[in-house]
Amino acid sequence: MPLESGRYKGALYRALNPVYAREPLSGRGAELYGGRFNSKGIPALYTALDATTALREANQAGSLQPTVLVSYRADLGPIFDTRDAGGRDRYAMTVEALADPGWRSAMLDGRPVPTQAFSKALIADGFAGLLVQSYAKGATAADLNLVLWRWTAHACSLEVVDDEDRLRRM
Repeated sequence: MPLESGRYKGALYRALNPVYAREPLSGRGAELYGGRFNSKGIPALYTALDATTALREANQAGSLQPTVLVSYRADLGPIFDTRDAGGRDRYAMTVEALADPGWRSAMLDGRPVPTQAFSKALIADGFAGLLVQSYAKGATAADLNLVLWRWTAHACSLEVVDDEDRLRRM
């Protein structure tokens, strides 16, 4: 189990659009366009617990596009675990709503997106992020994402693994 006492400590992975490769801690793309677990205007880092899941997440439409795979060292919390049915019930969130493939079209049409409302409630309650199953094509229940809204908060540490300073030289 990757969470201990509501904290995540370990490696994370993110497959970035090369446009954001020099800013792997910005959350800018999600802030500009919105995502399943963040509304437009709210920065978020969509990370995965393994590199394969990160690649699946970043390339869900069409053919594989140019991607920069980044690794992080993380010590983050509190993290909400969406696998906890009791926790989901407290926020009136269902597994079906988490997995809803229509979230993007709802967002683009200006309709409410339940997972975005859910994330706003979690942010208001002080969560740094949430652990959730990946719903990318080919993912299984064992493929997990960690979506972060507060990765620079007092109780959080997120560091890009770039010992050779490669990202700056891109």
